[in-house]
Amino acid sequence: MKPYLAKDIKNVAIIGHSGEGKTTLLEALLFNAKMIDRMGKTTEGNTVSDFDKEEIAREISVSLSSCHLYAGENKINLLDAPGFFDFEGEKVAALAACGSVIIVCDANKNLSVGTESALHYVREHKIPAIVFINGMDKDNADYFGTVAALHEMLPGAIAPIQIPIMENGKMQGYVSLMSGNSYLFSPDGRTKIDMPASLKEEHEKLFAEMTEVAASSDDALMEKFFEEGTLTKDEVVAGVKYGLKTGSAIPVLAGSALMNRGVINLLDNLVRLAPTAADRSIFADETAPFSAQVFQTVADPFIGRLSLMKIKSGTMKSGMTVYNLTTGETEKINALSLPQGKKQLPVSEAFAGDIVAVSKLTGVKTGDTLSEDASALPYPHFEYPASNYKVAVTAERGEEDKTFQGLSRLAEENPTLKVEKDPLTGETVLSAPGDVAVEVTFGKLKNKFGVTAKYALPVIPYRESIRKSAEARGKHKKQTGGHGQFGDAAIRFEPCDAEFEFVDKIVGGVVPKNYIPAVEKGLLDCMKKGTLAGFPVSGVRATLYDGSYHDVDSSDLAFQLAAALAYKEAMPKANPVLLEPVYSFKIRVPNAYLGDILGDMNRRRGRILGMEMHGAEQEVLAEAPISEMQRYAVELRSMTQGRASYTMEFAQYEDVPFNEAQKIIAANNQ
Repeated sequence: MKPYLAKDIKNVAIIGHSGEGKTTLLEALLFNAKMIDRMGKTTEGNTVSDFDKEEIAREISVSLSSCHLYAGENKINLLDAPGFFDFEGEKVAALAACGSVIIVCDANKNLSVGTESALHYVREHKIPAIVFINGMDKDNADYFGTVAALHEMLPGAIAPIQIPIMENGKMQGYVSLMSGNSYLFSPDGRTKIDMPASLKEEHEKLFAEMTEVAASSDDALMEKFFEEGTLTKDEVVAGVKYGLKTGSAIPVLAGSALMNRGVINLLDNLVRLAPTAADRSIFADETAPFSAQVFQTVADPFIGRLSLMKIKSGTMKSGMTVYNLTTGETEKINALSLPQGKKQLPVSEAFAGDIVAVSKLTGVKTGDTLSEDASALPYPHFEYPASNYKVAVTAERGEEDKTFQGLSRLAEENPTLKVEKDPLTGETVLSAPGDVAVEVTFGKLKNKFGVTAKYALPVIPYRESIRKSAEARGKHKKQTGGHGQFGDAAIRFEPCDAEFEFVDKIVGGVVPKNYIPAVEKGLLDCMKKGTLAGFPVSGVRATLYDGSYHDVDSSDLAFQLAAALAYKEAMPKANPVLLEPVYSFKIRVPNAYLGDILGDMNRRRGRILGMEMHGAEQEVLAEAPISEMQRYAVELRSMTQGRASYTMEFAQYEDVPFNEAQKIIAANNQ
């Protein structure tokens, strides 16, 4: 195989809404490039990129998959990113590794949330993008309606570069605005024909629109366009290509991935228009010291950890030793390969701009930077979406270690997952972007690691406190023959801002100093379980102000028990209350859904603290008890069709309203 350098390599992510044909399009691209003999289908579970058992069962992508093909003088790496909301982190990783994207959208004239999100993202980050309008074989296919929706969303940026030839409502061929050639689809691919007379007027109109987009992408072309009113065909192609590279122009094509129609044209235009790795990076120099960044980690119980990485500079060779700039450790590159779905094609070296896989890098995680130069700076880590959906994990008896080790491995594979021990409840909590991500994680846990675990919403870490002062005297006295037990402690309990304060107000030695720590210990032991519902107690100041002792019978244990007696008598008289954790929320929501979000927050006992306008969106600042928000990640998505997002952080503990508190107390005293 010839060496492919950065000037020959194009890295392209395939993104868009779930279920609109990204994986099928990848199959068709691989088939047209003769990388596979036949196209697989997601419904049959035999595609190159969807090979995980969870993907096959659900017929959707749940993990990023990397493939490659060869076209013209180029090696094109294609990263198939899941479109479902819960796997947004995979899209982040794909875009970090790629210099351009194909946005796949359905030809139904209404843009899906995933399409809108992808367009917003590429526009904001100036990522070169080509839109492929898929499903042109369907009865309701509407190419021009879909193009109009794209224009409405990004006016001045959309550049259709073909006109579909329709017959009986389905696409039978196309007219290329780039070349002026017309084609009909055929069993062998396409057949060149004369341009249909009925499309000549449309061709002139769309070519004029494409010319304007091309001119607006470059100052020199814009100046000529103003002076002469037109551009040559070569100048238009150059302008669209430059606009694509800078993120100001988005070419649009159409076809049917399932029927393999229009895919050859897409592949031709990837070769013609898409930027190379050299175009998109100032670092893509194969003569510079080697560096790479890991964008995906695959946890496999049989082959171990597989690290997929984008080579940023230099040359990577099997056997070389490199530095992990993120951890400071050294790593040896053993087996180096080119990923092709679940297959790995061994190579001895690869160059800047390429995407490779390396096995058994045990100390390397997603986001880490590898380099020949130990003094170099690591590349910035990726910014993943928030993981606000939490479940408590319960392992089967005897499988605790295997379960939690498996979850940790899966969290290495998917950085949007977090596995932590809750210090307040003692539960092991898995955080994920949503409920489907949780389901997939436990499916993988079973498929990959052979363990079945259960999960449920976490226990709410309620607390108890007091709202007024109360005093009690605890006297523990027991005579059993020989040495007895005697401890006497008078304690005042009152509210305070700290978790717990212990105050020694003993005078005259009525309680010897060596027993005072035992009183404090006795109280701390009692505060682990409150008198209302058994939740931990906080916000209490305990003042030891009187007591007595016995020269022979007093002991640490006796004073601990005396403190417990005082606690149990005084706390019910101190107006005990139940506290709940309240979190602050920042909710980014389109204006159209604002009323629904505000009403819903009120129903959740939330408080609206303010709102800030951000273009067509509002950022709502609110506080709400976490007991009402445990499924908010799922329910907010449902309310807004996935168009809203939020972040959250702990704010404070507050009193639970009386009626709610009574329900909780009753449930915990059964």
